Amino acid sequence: MTRNRKAVLASLVLAPLLASGFALQARATRGGAQLLDQVLTFVALRYVDTLDAQMLYEKAARGLVKELNDPYTELFTPKQLEEFSRNTNGRYAGIGMEIVKVGDYVTVNKVFPGSPAEQGGVLEGDKIALVDTTSARGFSTQQVQNKLLGPIGTPVSVQFLRVGVPQPVKLSFKRAEIHVPAVRYSMMLDERTGYIPLERFSEQTTEDIANAVMALSKKGAKGFIIDLRGNPGGILEEAFSMSNLFLPKGKELLSVRGRAEFQKFVSQQDPLAPEIPLVVMVDGGSASASEIVAGALQDYDRALVIGTTSFGKGLVQSVYNLDGGYALKITTGKWYTPSGRSIQKERKINADGQFVEVMPDSLETDSVRKARPVFKSASGRTVYGGGAITPDVIVQSDTLSTAEQQLRRALLPVYGKYLAHVAAVAEQQKGKIAPNFEVNPAWRDEVYRRLVADTVKIDKAVWDAGSTDVDRSIEERVAKIAFGDTLVRRRSLKDDNQLRRAMEIMRKGSTQQELFTAGAQLAPSKPGVARRSGP
Repeated sequence: MTRNRKAVLASLVLAPLLASGFALQARATRGGAQLLDQVLTFVALRYVDTLDAQMLYEKAARGLVKELNDPYTELFTPKQLEEFSRNTNGRYAGIGMEIVKVGDYVTVNKVFPGSPAEQGGVLEGDKIALVDTTSARGFSTQQVQNKLLGPIGTPVSVQFLRVGVPQPVKLSFKRAEIHVPAVRYSMMLDERTGYIPLERFSEQTTEDIANAVMALSKKGAKGFIIDLRGNPGGILEEAFSMSNLFLPKGKELLSVRGRAEFQKFVSQQDPLAPEIPLVVMVDGGSASASEIVAGALQDYDRALVIGTTSFGKGLVQSVYNLDGGYALKITTGKWYTPSGRSIQKERKINADGQFVEVMPDSLETDSVRKARPVFKSASGRTVYGGGAITPDVIVQSDTLSTAEQQLRRALLPVYGKYLAHVAAVAEQQKGKIAPNFEVNPAWRDEVYRRLVADTVKIDKAVWDAGSTDVDRSIEERVAKIAFGDTLVRRRSLKDDNQLRRAMEIMRKGSTQQELFTAGAQLAPSKPGVARRSGP
């Protein structure tokens, strides 16, 4: 038989096999669709309780999404989509306040500059008692937020409870588009070190970082500490453009690998600060866009990364609009740093249905770190893979004493009330103290007295033994209310071991290479119970 006839015969045999395979696949698909349709029909017609048809289909869709066992894939209702877009973009129509739940009331934690809230005289610490005609007592932050948000230009009235003012403070506002700053403040830590804490990756992140760099440079900054601790990420493009502020044009910043996709993202602009020494701080709360920035700057030897291992959120989500205003946020790929490290940290579902790390390493030892896959930076430095961003210098947070831990455990069930009374005592000090104030033991006694009057039972011996932790809470709140965020940060340095270590390294080098050398000479700090987090 000739070669051509063999080839023809082989193709004739292969064609029916392929056709049979496609037919089997199509038959299986039709069978699966038929199964789903039959179950929906019987539930709609025969289930003991009558179900709304729209709700039935939504439940089926949610069940499908849930069974993917992916915490990042979600089905959004129209309202959830609106909230997701607002949180991601960092802009919304409201009156311009950050709110938190403290005790029975949602309380103003921050008033944004230039907002209707600031212009109307809202103060941090004000409790929201009434929104229009609705009592807000017992409301969650989400419930209050839903009441405060609305179309631009529409009116809303709010009654606040204010410490020292016997009657509710009644204010009226017109809602406006609010731009939430990505960088709330920046400051000089010493004569040569600029400090920039970045809270989110919103639409104005790169602009905020650039403005902070230029402003602090004019004040004499010769190096910068960019604090990404606790930053959960946000808009992907902002991670690229922020990295590009410090990296040359034409550098690969990230690659995405999906089922049928491979894409590289490359810096597009000339950098704002291509050589100024950088330290980037990360911890277990640094995720997503934060890890993209830290990974890119680390891989190109552009920043010394300090802190603890980041969260490890290296999955790409795409949002697809669906009929009826719904949307599907679905995982479509994985992110890789320029050196080829996957950012995604492996997780599994535990007995409680929660996603946990397969190998927790937020307090990793040298041996654990060195067991991870090894990659090389642009200059040949060792960087570690295996998911997340492992810092060049591991520095644990300051730790709580045994007595402080015991007090926090006792306060945990009543933490909202505790914060409310700390805030009330702190409010009383506004206008009476200087920036170098010391915490008066009488303030702590007043917090305890208020807790007891509020039917909170805390053993006095436990309270007194953990008094240093109470004093820290009071100090932070007094500083924030009386003088603002920069004084809070300056006074908290004594309790922030990671930032102190970053400053120590920054003082030892005037170039990026000198920072790497100084960082390599420091021994990792010991693990412990972090002081920075609340009970």
